[in-house]
Amino acid sequence: MSLFTIDEKWCRKDGFCVADCPAMIIEMKTPDSFPTPVEGAEQRCINCGHCVAVCPHSALTLDRMPIASCPPINKDLLPGPDQVEQLLRSRRSIRSYHDKPVEKETIQGIIDLARYGPTGSNSQQVQWLVVSSREEVVKLTELAVDWMRSTVKAKNPMAEQFQMAGIIRAWENGIDFICREAPALVVTHGPEAYPVMAVDSTIALTFFDLAAPSSGLGTCWAGFFMAAASYWPELTQAMELPDGHKPFGAMMVGYPAAVYHRLPARNDAQIVWMG
Repeated sequence: MSLFTIDEKWCRKDGFCVADCPAMIIEMKTPDSFPTPVEGAEQRCINCGHCVAVCPHSALTLDRMPIASCPPINKDLLPGPDQVEQLLRSRRSIRSYHDKPVEKETIQGIIDLARYGPTGSNSQQVQWLVVSSREEVVKLTELAVDWMRSTVKAKNPMAEQFQMAGIIRAWENGIDFICREAPALVVTHGPEAYPVMAVDSTIALTFFDLAAPSSGLGTCWAGFFMAAASYWPELTQAMELPDGHKPFGAMMVGYPAAVYHRLPARNDAQIVWMG
């Protein structure tokens, strides 16, 4: 079976697919020939879909990616610079949530968008754990507090740096500074042995973070939770991840209790130009 098929009725032999293939596995033997896979292309193809996306005539179909699953880009929906600036500058870390569960279907829809984030060699190895009830979030947060108690007891410098004793006291008094009483938690995980799993997971969660407000949700990166997951095996075990997997990122999710009306300032970017 061929790696891809060419609809010769529509192909204009313009070579866009050849020029854009990141694995360089498509060739045109002569200027008047149709694109064909090079020898060994099946093994080298990363199934990224560039060849399908770049063809203006819909003439190329990957065997592993039916053209029906690749809808055309609606240019009317593409944001301009002003829309992108508004999206990025209005993004807030939400640390106060309504006491309202987040529908699983809503989180599923956001993950379905986040999965389009780039991954190394298009490996797509990011997997998701959704802790979809406040009760389960509390159970996991308690384990993170246990890690903090152990860190304070050991007089680890990290305990003072992050004021863990105060966070523990707050927790014992009903105040959650770790997951901020979020009704849900989203965790990305993947094979611990995969070298770029941390980067891929961070990109996936960033996509999730930016997409969430379009569904009325707010998010916040769960740094204390992830620190605990890195040092406290009991927390990782409680997540019941597949063998060989570890968590690489966590994000609080819920309906924001506040409404924001302005775009706060940030420090100027520090840039060094080369060349």
